[in-house]
Amino acid sequence: MNAQNTEQYKVAREPYYRVTSGEVALYEAAYANRMPVMLKGPTGCGKSRFVEYMAWKLGRPLITVACNEDMTASDLVGRFLLDKDGTKWNDGPLTTAARIGAICYLDEIVEARQDTTVVIHPLTDHRRQLPLDKKGELVQAHADFQLVISYNPGYQSLMKDLKQSTKQRFAALDFEYPEAAVEAEIVAREAGIDDKTAGKLIQVAHRTRNLKGHGLDEGISTRLLVYAAQMIGAGVDPVAACQMTLVTPLTDDPDMRQTLQAAVETFFV
Repeated sequence: MNAQNTEQYKVAREPYYRVTSGEVALYEAAYANRMPVMLKGPTGCGKSRFVEYMAWKLGRPLITVACNEDMTASDLVGRFLLDKDGTKWNDGPLTTAARIGAICYLDEIVEARQDTTVVIHPLTDHRRQLPLDKKGELVQAHADFQLVISYNPGYQSLMKDLKQSTKQRFAALDFEYPEAAVEAEIVAREAGIDDKTAGKLIQVAHRTRNLKGHGLDEGISTRLLVYAAQMIGAGVDPVAACQMTLVTPLTDDPDMRQTLQAAVETFFV
């Protein structure tokens, strides 16, 4: 893999990330030992942004895979494909990361089938190897390679959880939504709005998060708050902006929508 191909995976500019509880120092220590890392936390709380930030800070290429239930082992490691010259092997993202020394980030790992996720096991212990059975090759991971996975433990059924044999191959960091003042700072910074408006959005979010498990699977995420703030910053009426970004995406239940809308109107009418 030449330098040009490696550069395409570099994070070019510093992503905005607000440190909340020493997670940067902990991750740096894990990376220094090339330790596999698991990030656990609710949807839209900053896990992916954190990985992007750490890749930038460490100067490492980042290859991200959004896992899904249709993803096969071949989607991760690679496959033979036909072209005009015949059959040619194409590395998958996991293999590419192992070869070039990238951070490979498997987002929402539990969405993938368990028979797919087991292919990561040889890369997460002392072997740091990836067998390409179809090709008859054993890839030895680059010295700088690291594997990072994430998932939302509060949104997984018993049928969608990681096996202990997988979990115990990783160090883990817990992520939560930031405390109110920090989250308001993040929303204001990301969307370029005033602190007062950001604070109102945070209060709406906190009301919905209290409804988790009582009609809502998830409360409003920091990501959705940024969407709402961006629309308000663009001149959209705050109630309409919140309806589109905070209420409608969260639920289809009419009664719950009415409850959420009432929370929005409490702060913006």
